[in-house]
Amino acid sequence: MTDQIELAPGVEDRARGGYSLRRRASAYFRTNPLILLERFGLLIALVVLLVGFSVSSIGPLFTSSDNVEYLLTGGAVVGIIALAMVPPLVAGHFDLSVAAIAAVSNIATASAIGIHGLPVAVGIAIGVVAGALIGLVNGFLVAKLKLSAFIVTFGMYILLDGLTTLYTGGAQIVSGIPASLGAWSGQDFLGVPRPFVALLVVALVLWFALSNLPWGRFLEAIGSNEAASRLVGISVDRSVWVAFVVSGALAGVAGALLTSVLGGGDPTAARSYLFPAFAAVFLGSTAIRPGSYNVVGTLLGVYFVGTAVSGLSLMGVQTWVQSVFNGAALILAVAVAAYLARARRIRDARSATRSISPPLRASSPSDPEPKAPRS
Repeated sequence: MTDQIELAPGVEDRARGGYSLRRRASAYFRTNPLILLERFGLLIALVVLLVGFSVSSIGPLFTSSDNVEYLLTGGAVVGIIALAMVPPLVAGHFDLSVAAIAAVSNIATASAIGIHGLPVAVGIAIGVVAGALIGLVNGFLVAKLKLSAFIVTFGMYILLDGLTTLYTGGAQIVSGIPASLGAWSGQDFLGVPRPFVALLVVALVLWFALSNLPWGRFLEAIGSNEAASRLVGISVDRSVWVAFVVSGALAGVAGALLTSVLGGGDPTAARSYLFPAFAAVFLGSTAIRPGSYNVVGTLLGVYFVGTAVSGLSLMGVQTWVQSVFNGAALILAVAVAAYLARARRIRDARSATRSISPPLRASSPSDPEPKAPRS
C-alpha cells in the first residue's frame, strides 16, 4: 500500500498549478474579513462625509461649484505639503519644516517675480530650488551628522519662519505680480481646477518613485530596519539625504503653487498648513497600505480633513472647531496607525511561522512502530 501524505492547507492545490485568481482572492478575503475595512475604511468615511453633508441642510451650499472648487484648490496646497512629508517618514524620519519651506518658496517666488522682475517660470524655478536647497541642509544634518530629524526640522521651521518675517517685515508681496499668475489657479483643465491637477501630477510622480524605483524600496527597508539595511549594502545615508531633498523640493512646489493661489507672497500663509498636512499623512497611513505611509492614503487623508472642516464651517460652527478637529484627527490617526502596524507585524510573524512549519504526514502501515522514549 502506498503512503498517503497529508499536505498543509493549500500546498496540494499550489502543487497542481496554483489557485485561480478568483479562488485566491476569495480565500484571502474570507480568511481576512477586516482587510477591506482596514484598507478602504478612510475612503468609506470620506464617502459618508460627502453624502452626509450633501443631503443635510447645508447641501446646496456644500455641493455648489464654488465650494467644490474651494475644496479641490485648497486641498492641493495642503496635499503637496503632506506628500512632501512622505519620503522622510517612509525612511523613519520626521520633517516638520515642510510648511516653513513652502513659505520660503512662496516668498522667493513672489520676490523674484514681483520685486526683481524675473519671468514667471524663472521665479517658480527659484522657489522650487530654494526648497530643495533647504532639504539638502536638512538631509546633511540628519543623514551625515546623525542629528535627530525631529529636532533639526523643528528648529529649521522656527528659523525659516523668522527669516521670512525678517525679509518681508511681515508684509505681503503683491505688487508686480502678473495677473496671469493669480488667474492660473482659478482656471480649469478639463473641468478640474488646475491646482488639483498639479497635485495629481505630483502624487503620480512620487507614487512611481516610491513604488517602482530602487530608492523607494531602499527607504522602506531603512524605515523597517536601518541596521539590517546597512548590512545588506543599502546606502542609508545617501537614500535618507535624497529623501529630504525630495521633501524640500516638493514643499517648494507647494510654495510656488501657493503664490498663484494667493496672487502674491504671504509670510504667514503656509503656517496653517502644517497640522492639517500632518493629520492627513497619518490618517493616510491607516488606509490602502495600513501601517505604512503611502501616497494614495495621504490624498484621501487630505480631502477627508478638508471635507470635514468645510462642512463644519458651512454649518456655522465656531473657528476653534477646526483646530480641535485637526488635533483630534492627528491623535486618532497616530493611534490607529500604531495599532495597525503592530497588528501587521503579528500577522506577518504568524504567517512566517506557518510557512516554515513542515507539512503533516499521515501514518502508513509500513511505518515502524514508534519507540518508547528512553527513561
